[in-house]
Amino acid sequence: MHLPASGAEHRPPWQPAYAATRTPDGTYNDLGDPPMGRAGSRFGRNVPLERTRPELLPELLRPSPRTVSRELMTRVRFQPATALNSLVAAWLQFMVKDWLSHGTGPTDDLWRVPLLETDPWPDHPMVIPRTPADPTRPSEPDGRPPTYVNAQTHWWDASQLYGRDLSAQRRLRSGTDGKLRIRPDGVLALPDDLDLDPSQAPGWWLGLSLMASLFILEHNSICDRLKAEYPSWSDEDLFQRARLINVAVLAKIHTVEWTPAVISHPTTRVAMRANWYGLVGKTVTDRLGRLGSSEVLSGIPGSETDHFGVPYSLTEEFATVYRMHPLITDDWTFRSLEDDEPIEERPFRDLTGPKAQEIQERISLTDLLYSFGRTPPGALRLHNFPRDLQTFVRPDGKLLDLAAVDILRARELGVPRYNELRRQLHLRPARSFETLTDNPYWAEELRRVYHDDIERVDVTVGMFAEPLPKGFAFSDTAFRIFIVMASRRLNSDRFFTRDYTPQVYTPVGMRWIRDTDMSAVLLRHFPQLRPALSGVANAFEPWSSASA
Repeated sequence: MHLPASGAEHRPPWQPAYAATRTPDGTYNDLGDPPMGRAGSRFGRNVPLERTRPELLPELLRPSPRTVSRELMTRVRFQPATALNSLVAAWLQFMVKDWLSHGTGPTDDLWRVPLLETDPWPDHPMVIPRTPADPTRPSEPDGRPPTYVNAQTHWWDASQLYGRDLSAQRRLRSGTDGKLRIRPDGVLALPDDLDLDPSQAPGWWLGLSLMASLFILEHNSICDRLKAEYPSWSDEDLFQRARLINVAVLAKIHTVEWTPAVISHPTTRVAMRANWYGLVGKTVTDRLGRLGSSEVLSGIPGSETDHFGVPYSLTEEFATVYRMHPLITDDWTFRSLEDDEPIEERPFRDLTGPKAQEIQERISLTDLLYSFGRTPPGALRLHNFPRDLQTFVRPDGKLLDLAAVDILRARELGVPRYNELRRQLHLRPARSFETLTDNPYWAEELRRVYHDDIERVDVTVGMFAEPLPKGFAFSDTAFRIFIVMASRRLNSDRFFTRDYTPQVYTPVGMRWIRDTDMSAVLLRHFPQLRPALSGVANAFEPWSSASA
C-alpha cells in the first residue's frame, strides 16, 4: 500500500470520553495520531504515487467519456444478477455514503465534455463538476501528483447515520434515551430546512432511505435494551454505546453476509467469515470468545490494532472499484407481502430525491422491503448501466450521464487505466481485446471505441468486460483492491480491535452483536417478513414469494 500522510493537522482538545466513544468527525480513533482518518483528511493510494498522475487535456477526454458510455455502457436489455436481491444495491450505496465523498467544489469549475452531432442531448457540451482540490496542499506546485480529501471520515463508523461533525450529530438526535429522530411509522423524519434534507442531495433514492430507517430503528432498539440494563445512564451514555454497537453490527453484516453474497465462491466465503470469526469459526467464537490474540485463529475483532506501517485511509482505487451503478434496476414492481400482488410499478427515476419519501407515504416499509428482497439487481457488466442514470437530472436541471462521470473521475483522479492498474496489482495485463473479454462482440466494440489501443481501456470498462470468477458478482481486478481494504478497515480501527471488548461495548452490547445478522435486524423491526425470509440463508439472496 502506498499511502500519503493524512493531510489533516487539526488536533481537537482531548476529552476523557474519547477513550471509549467514536467522535463525530473521526478524530481520536488512533490515540497516538488523533487526526488520522478524520473527515477532511486525504485519500490514500493502493499503487505507487508516481503512477497516480491525472491525465491532462486533451488526453483526459480521449476517448470521450460520453462516447464510452453510449457505446459500451448503455443497457440494451436488463442483465440480472439472479443469485442476489436488490437489498445488495441499497446496502452498497448506504455503505458508500458512510465511507467516502470527494465533496463539492465551485459551481463554475467544470469539465466540458464535447458531444457529437448524433448525440440526442440538446446541450453541447456536457458539463461535469471537477473534483475539489486538496485544501491542505501548498498552492505552489511541488512536483508530486495531486491529492484529494474525503469529506466523510475514513473509519467504518456509520457517519451516514450519525453525522460527520458535532452539529450534524446534534440535529439527528432526539435528546431522549440516546435515540435518533424517526417518525413513529419508521419513515425518516426529514428536516424542514431543505439545505439539511438528505432527499435533496444528489444520489438520494428509496434504497438509501430504507436502509437509514432500518438502522435508525436498530439504534433505538439498542438504546431500549441498554436502558433496561443500565437505568441510570444518561442520554449521552446510551447514545454513545448504542452507536458503537450499531456500527459493529453494520461491519459484521457487510463482512459475513453482504460480501459472501456478492463473491459467492467457497474459498472467498470462508475467507471473509474468517475475517470476523477466525479459522475456529462462528460456533466456537460465539460460545468461547477469543482463543488468544491471533486474528487468524479468532478473527480481527478483538485482535491488536495494526496500521501496517502507514497511516490509515481509504484510497482512490477503493472508491473507483465501488462505482457499481449497474446494480440498479430500471423498472420496479412494488408488491404486497400478503399475496405477492403488484401495488405499483415505477421507473427508477420515480424512486429518487423527494419522490422516495412520497412512495413511503403510499406503501408500507414492510411491503417496500419485501419488494426489494424479491427484485434482482443488475449484473456488473458492460451494456448494463441504468438508463435513468445515463440521463440523470441534476438539481440545477441539467442532464448528466453518470456512466460518463464514472469514466472521467478515474482519469481525473489519476487511477491508472485498466492494464496499468493490473500491472500495479501484480496481475497479468490483457494482451489483446480478445483476452480482455470472453465476449467476441464486446471485444470488437472495445477495439473500435479505443481505436485499437488496449492500453487506453478505462479501468471501469475493463472490470465490467473481464470474465467473472465463478460465483463472483464483480471482477477479479476489483476484488484485489476490495480484499486488501476489507481487512484493513477492521485492522486499523481500534473499536474493532483492541477496544472490541465488553468493557467498551458492555456485555449486553457484545451479545447483541453476536446474535444479530441482517435477517435478525429485519425481523426485529418488521416481523411480518418472516415467511419471506423462511429458508433464506442470507438476507441478500432472493426471498421467498409470499404466495408460495
